Order: sequence, then structure tokens, then C-alpha cells
Amino acid sequence: MTVIRTEEALEALYGQPADPSLVKVAPVVTKEYRALIEASPFAVLATCGPEGIDCSPRGDRPGFVRIHDDRTLMLPDRRGNNRIDSLRNIVRDPRASLLFLIPGSGTTVRVNGKAHLTADAELLESFAVDGKPPRSVLILEVDEIYFQCARAIVRSHLWDPGMQVDPKTLPTPGRILAAQSDDTVGGDSYDKEWPDRARKSLW
Repeated sequence: MTVIRTEEALEALYGQPADPSLVKVAPVVTKEYRALIEASPFAVLATCGPEGIDCSPRGDRPGFVRIHDDRTLMLPDRRGNNRIDSLRNIVRDPRASLLFLIPGSGTTVRVNGKAHLTADAELLESFAVDGKPPRSVLILEVDEIYFQCARAIVRSHLWDPGMQVDPKTLPTPGRILAAQSDDTVGGDSYDKEWPDRARKSLW
């Protein structure tokens, strides 16, 4: 196997990016990028720490990532599994990225910057849903923002209803837990109880 080990070798293989790939990058949240972020109900948060990198899904109602100003995004940390892998990384290494997806659109938005966490009571309360505030808010200082072309979405048929996978053909979380724990955790009861448990703890 040939391993590419230098930037020079990589650039020789791919050539130079076209002008649109460079012009699209902005140092602030422009009017156009604001519209895309506000339409998105789902983002992927990437962080890094001493143990390595982490990539975590984040989702809520469209516009759940608040645009505080053209250099600052705010992401409430909703209920989860309390592993706080991403948050642990951020308190040790501020580098973070967000990838926004918009159902039905091939355009995605990538934001790179530096993050920190806050538990300011007034700010938490401003993000409350059904009277339930998040436990913390991630503040992302934008270094750069740009859109990604739709090729990946088009190739994957991500929004094509005909390409949806029947969940019954996949391992369930309960079965995965059971396999990982010699049947001491998870199982069919976990899967049966999860929808009601999730419905009561979304926020």
C-alpha cells in the first residue's frame, strides 16, 4: 500500500482547489450563512482532547444553535447520557467544529473555531424548553465558516425516503448493550422502555 505522507504529495495528487472553494470561506456569520444555520435542526460537534478526537450529534428545533453575533454561536447542551465526552474535551482543548445539516437541502455548513462552556444561570434560562434549561451552553467563537457542496448528500441519497433503512433490519441499542455486557445491561426490555423514557427526558 502506498501511503501519502506529505502535503506536497497530497497536493500533487489532487491539484489546486477552484476559486469557489476558496471564496466561500468567511471569518464571520454572513446573512446567507445565518439563514442556513437558523434552518438547521441538526449539527455534528467535533472536538479534540488528550485521548483523541470526538464527534457527537446535536439536534433540536430548527435554529437551536443561537447566533449571538456574527462571531459567536451558542449551543445549549440538552439531556443526554452524561458521558460529556465533547464537553470534557472543550475544557481541555478549545478547538471545535460544527457541521450543520438541513433536511431536504444538499447544502451543509461547516464552522471552525474555539469553544468554552458556561453555566451562567440567566443564559441557561434563556434556552429553557418546557421549563427545563440546559445544564451548560457551549460558546463557539467563529474562526471561519463555509458551505460544503452537495455531492456527499446527492451520492448518499440522504433525504430520499425510498432509501430509508428498515430499523427492524438493524441491531437495536438494547441488543448492542446486551452483547457488550453479557446480558447484564440492555436487552429487549431496554428497547421497549426507551421511547417512553426518551419522550419524558428530551429536555
